Amino acid sequence: MKRVKLIVASLFLLTAIIGLIPVARLQAQGPNDERAEDRKAILAHIDSIFDAFIRKDAEKLRATHGTHWRGYLINSRTMIRGIDEYMKTVTPGLKSADGMADYKILESDVVFYGDDLAVVPYVAEITRKKRSGGKLRVLDVYHKEKGEWIQVASNTATHPETIAQSRQYPAPITDGLRENLLKAREEVWRAYFANDRSQLAALIPEETIAIGAGSDQWSNQSAIFEGAKRFAESGAKLVRLEFPRTEIQMYGDVAIIYTTYLFEVESQGNRRTSSGRGTEIFVRRDGRWVNTGWHLDSGK
Repeated sequence: MKRVKLIVASLFLLTAIIGLIPVARLQAQGPNDERAEDRKAILAHIDSIFDAFIRKDAEKLRATHGTHWRGYLINSRTMIRGIDEYMKTVTPGLKSADGMADYKILESDVVFYGDDLAVVPYVAEITRKKRSGGKLRVLDVYHKEKGEWIQVASNTATHPETIAQSRQYPAPITDGLRENLLKAREEVWRAYFANDRSQLAALIPEETIAIGAGSDQWSNQSAIFEGAKRFAESGAKLVRLEFPRTEIQMYGDVAIIYTTYLFEVESQGNRRTSSGRGTEIFVRRDGRWVNTGWHLDSGK
């Protein structure tokens, strides 16, 4: 009997302890709760952040983010830690002649966890001053400090719809991008004539399809490697390589190069020059350009 009384007493004590834990901290409070004023304050705070980007107001941006802010912005490759890193990340955009011109919140929600924590997912459509805008998909975390809501974490990413649309239209080609592409293109040609197998393996992936000038055969990676080997074994050497004209189109991470080419090889004291036109496909993969296909012809 004493043991039963002890068990009952223990259960009563455990129930009492659980009862001391605030229920609000265990349950999410969604749109139907009584937090309308807090929800309004948070959404107004998000508006103020967009306004600061439009006005390029660095001081206001710093004030609207927590000291220990954590998260990711568009194109972040590593986590941003703290307000100083955040400001360092956004400052180049604030100094640019381009930038955000306007915005519109398309959908949003606020879910509270207790009295001082809120999770805020939303989609925003932005317009820019000089280039096309698009949609952002954002997840913010807000904390109430000294009676005021402040953003303490965020994950900001380009909306999948905008990513898909951007790949349908030509991307701008900077001088640096053009230089890297032309360097990769020349490396492929020179690696072939030199039978540089390690370089060829790095630049020509397994799925490559190639059509050579004057040939009715389509080559894959193995056939291309074999062709390079036969050229080297013949004793011939490349003595001249030129690309008189080159035009480039970019779609996402795919580059299409339209070119004219001229190369001269020497074999047994004799020289032979070949020229024509080419269309070459390059894909940006693991930080470098690889040649996934080409079609060459004599131009006649």
